[in-house]
Amino acid sequence: MSNFIENAQWRYATKKYDSTKKVSNADLETLKKAVQLSASSFGLQPYKVIVVENPELREQLVEASWGQQQIKEASHLFVFANITDLDNTDLDAFFNNVQTTRGLKPEDVEGYKNFVAGFVNNLPTEIKNTWTSKQTYIALSNLLNAAAELKIDVTPMEGFEPQRYNEILGLDKLGLNASLVAPIGYRSEEDATQHFAKVRKPLDELFITL
Repeated sequence: MSNFIENAQWRYATKKYDSTKKVSNADLETLKKAVQLSASSFGLQPYKVIVVENPELREQLVEASWGQQQIKEASHLFVFANITDLDNTDLDAFFNNVQTTRGLKPEDVEGYKNFVAGFVNNLPTEIKNTWTSKQTYIALSNLLNAAAELKIDVTPMEGFEPQRYNEILGLDKLGLNASLVAPIGYRSEEDATQHFAKVRKPLDELFITL
């Protein structure tokens, strides 16, 4: 069995963290790098990731997360926030980065830039918001896999109130919306769910070969 599959078998949605154990700065940087390297539509990465360490903020976020204690017990809290209205300013920044990174001239990327801008700018705001939100799930997947490689636990969460997160963290003022939440840290020995067998659909039910 490959290490990747073994790591996937090892990880689970941790229900209780050991609050005395902290993720090292080196491992935290590795996790950030994994998120940075995530795939996204057109490579735009239309989101920000807020790493919340402040205990007072996290205490407030527990209330906005239906009382889930992982929010404050974990070592760190990752909040994935999508850009709510991706516009030409964002696209200009992206293509400037493309030019700088690849040593290209503006005319080298003009055709592709116009294509991407045409797609993005023709999306209704609500659909655009949904589209950018979906990109955060891809980034979360990279976080889960990288953390499992490091034997760091992650709890992916959709069970929270985005608007309250936006208010507490000031995301709405930045044109961002909390899309996903992921506490990271180390499982508590008291978390009985770590011993539960992983339940997934059988392969022959999950996959359809045509």
